[in-house]
Amino acid sequence: MGGAKILAYNQTTLTARPAIDLLMSLLSRHSATLQPPQNQAGSIRHPALRVAAGIVLTLCGLSHAHAKEGDGRPGANMPTPVTAATARQQSMPVWLDVQGTVIPRNYVIVMPRVMGLLQSVDYQEGKPVKEGQLLATIDPRPYRILVEQARAQLMRDQAQLAGSQSDLERYETLLTQDSISAQQVVDQRAIVAQLKGTVAADQAALDNAQLQLDWTRITAPRSGITGLRQVDRGNIVGTTGAIGGGLTSLTGAASTSTPIVTIAQVQPITVIFAIAQIYLPRVFERMRGATLPVQAWDQRRATLLDSGKVIAVENQINSATGTVMIKALFTNPHMTLFPNQFVNVKMLVDTLDAATVVPSSAIATGASGSYVYVIDNNSKVSVRAVTTAVSDQDYTAISAGLKVGERVVTDGLDRLKEGNTIQIVAQYGSNTTPGTASSHTDQQSRASRGPEHKRGTSP
Repeated sequence: MGGAKILAYNQTTLTARPAIDLLMSLLSRHSATLQPPQNQAGSIRHPALRVAAGIVLTLCGLSHAHAKEGDGRPGANMPTPVTAATARQQSMPVWLDVQGTVIPRNYVIVMPRVMGLLQSVDYQEGKPVKEGQLLATIDPRPYRILVEQARAQLMRDQAQLAGSQSDLERYETLLTQDSISAQQVVDQRAIVAQLKGTVAADQAALDNAQLQLDWTRITAPRSGITGLRQVDRGNIVGTTGAIGGGLTSLTGAASTSTPIVTIAQVQPITVIFAIAQIYLPRVFERMRGATLPVQAWDQRRATLLDSGKVIAVENQINSATGTVMIKALFTNPHMTLFPNQFVNVKMLVDTLDAATVVPSSAIATGASGSYVYVIDNNSKVSVRAVTTAVSDQDYTAISAGLKVGERVVTDGLDRLKEGNTIQIVAQYGSNTTPGTASSHTDQQSRASRGPEHKRGTSP
């Protein structure tokens, strides 16, 4: 109240000051000619000066009287504009918020299966490839020669087998005529069986040589995104990596860390994350009845990257951390998830069917805990301690301290205290943008201060 009186006094003084300053200027201009005589008590006897003094005292008295009446000026006790919302009852999802890491659904390190000169590299770095697509070619000429050798060996042994079978047929005919001993027929049968084994071995050798020849064409074992090229055309490659290049160029040793290419399957893609073991029963309970929804958000929790479901739970709990790993699958249609990306994972572990819900902006936190400003029927606010439960987006469930249907302040809490009168200028969620109540308050405050403050005049 003292500050209001001083403000009113200053405003009135500002209004009377120009007249007082004009009067004092005239008196000082004619002070030399007036030369008012004074008595010993110091009273003013000159009529002009006496009138001027009376005018000054009258203006000061009016200023003081107006300052006393300043407490009732317009806007002194005006209600504080706020936005409000009504507590309502609704179902409230319980999301578990944890950190996760994106990993490929499948990750393949493509290594050569035969040794030779890398003749061509047929993939584009960082581009999608289909299963069976040609990635690279190793010089096939040595392996083509091996195929021809194996085929020739097979043809020779097949010819020997055919001759032995013909002899066996003739021996058996002679045996029926009692023209040959039975032992000679038995020996011929053994020769035929031996040659059949030789022909089978030759066929296997031919198949192996053909397989080695096929491996000179390195194809994608599955669809995915290729990595950067690690081996250039012209290098000698082997089953343990590329020979030469990098730190092994001087020794010529095979490098086990140089594959032809790596392929990551990213559509679909998976995310792994750890949850505390206390949530494990809820997870298993929900997985028995239906799928367990999972959301992947960016690091600022501002953009939903993709939605998926839980597909696997680790078979043991980490005894060091008391957590268990969970894997979720995402279709990733827009490539918003990428291998080794850190994301914020929200997993739906429960749903509160009948929760008392208010906007999260209505809840303030003090030394004694969380509280809200409840609006009564007389547009006055009272501080109410509440117990919060779970939050989802912009809303929070209240487990104790608030009833359904009660109104709470959602914007303008910093200008309130117990018993203040408020004016609801907008409902939460309307088109009124945040800060409207603050702007309305500033306008009322400027209107109550008067034109002098608008011009920036000092009191």
